Amino acid sequence: MKAQTQKVSMAEKIGYSLGDGSANLVFQMMMMFQLFFYTDVFGIKATAAGSILLFARVFDAFVDPVVGILSDRTNTRWGKYRPWLLWTAIPFAVFFILAFTTPDLSERGKIIYAGVTYTLLMSIYSFNNTPYASLGGVMTSDIKERTSISSIRFVTATIATFIVQGLTLPLVSKFGKGDDQQGWFLTISLFAVVGVVLLVITFFSAKERITPPAGQKNSVSQDFKDIFGSRPWKSMFALTLFLFTTLALWGSSMSYYFNYFVDKAALFDFLQNFGLVRIDGEVYGIWHKFLDAFGLIAQPDHSNAFAVGFSLFNMIGQIITLAGVILLSGYLSNIFGKRNVFLICLTLTAVFTGMFFMVDSSNILAIFIINCLKSLAYAPTIPLLWAMMGDVADHSEWVNHRRATGLVFAGIVFALKAGLGLGGFICGMIVDNFGFVPNVVQTESAIFGIRLTSSLIPAITFFIGVIALFFYPISKGMNEHVQSELSKRRVENN
Repeated sequence: MKAQTQKVSMAEKIGYSLGDGSANLVFQMMMMFQLFFYTDVFGIKATAAGSILLFARVFDAFVDPVVGILSDRTNTRWGKYRPWLLWTAIPFAVFFILAFTTPDLSERGKIIYAGVTYTLLMSIYSFNNTPYASLGGVMTSDIKERTSISSIRFVTATIATFIVQGLTLPLVSKFGKGDDQQGWFLTISLFAVVGVVLLVITFFSAKERITPPAGQKNSVSQDFKDIFGSRPWKSMFALTLFLFTTLALWGSSMSYYFNYFVDKAALFDFLQNFGLVRIDGEVYGIWHKFLDAFGLIAQPDHSNAFAVGFSLFNMIGQIITLAGVILLSGYLSNIFGKRNVFLICLTLTAVFTGMFFMVDSSNILAIFIINCLKSLAYAPTIPLLWAMMGDVADHSEWVNHRRATGLVFAGIVFALKAGLGLGGFICGMIVDNFGFVPNVVQTESAIFGIRLTSSLIPAITFFIGVIALFFYPISKGMNEHVQSELSKRRVENN
């Protein structure tokens, strides 16, 4: 099949992107709030909670190669990867809800319950997200179309991130009415239902166009040999591992950063400057009432200043990210190549992340400005990771005359989830060792630990990801050559 015939309609691109919207309702919740939920809502110690995240994610990471092998060998009238989205939609929602449910148990019982439900959630995430990521690698072989698909996919992912990071805490406060456990249950249930709907739409929207070379024999050992012998794959594995370790570490720590380090009075004054504070006796307009309906207006007693301030911080960051994905990612990668854009932007992201350590707790404006710079620097990289993995699958096919898209992506999802586990574990371990105790005024030592996990330490792990990119060999010119050669082979085989 000729590459130029593999154009994808905008409707199909948007339909495919909704699947990542569904995944990010879960993913962002795990990355931003899971550790905070376990310590401050469910009542588990930070070290135990971090250990749960590490054990569940690393244990489940070994499920990913199995899912990759199974999906590569699935044959239905809908294709290899699409059916998995439909089969896993409802179980995904159920386990999502269970992971944020808080039964009345002993401390030991809570740890066991959290470990079991979180492991189940991560396992079903594998059975859903590995085929979904693989589907994006077989929708087209056109380089620009693949980047376009990834960019639109991550526009939707960014919108989902905006919703989770911006609305979760206000909705918990709104639904819970003082009962945080009920608030979390109802908020997660709402997100879970929306997630099912989005996955079903993706199933009916996307199409698979790339198939393995004619006559390819199934060989698990050869599939593993091919990817472990691939330098581009090993580079992307290392990049993904350290990238998501950093995202989980920084995301988990920022909840503590805002709740325990940021000066609440200064934050309240900052919100008041933007008209995001309720003042008794004043008459407000429609926009103010709309925000208040979602819990995005701070109360005079400062009781929800943390929730509103942290939500505003996240939402502004995601708006900047969304603009960067739309305006910069495809444009820059088409000119300079994916690898070079990723390398420069990730370097800048590391620098801006480290700057959080230097900010005073009362300088709210500086905290928000640094976050905007960090978000803008990171934005162009977001679609590129998965577009580059499609390029890695093509490179492996070009070298080995075999294609195992599911296993290629499964290895990267393995690294992603191992990184999530490491990031959450590192955050929990560090803050606990520095003396963190939930729901009390923190010691200077605990505050120092929180500042480290939200600035200098994630800056270092971002830089390790930068180093991995120096070993990624697929330049813009090589990518175009590989696509040309594969197109000729596919024409000859049809």
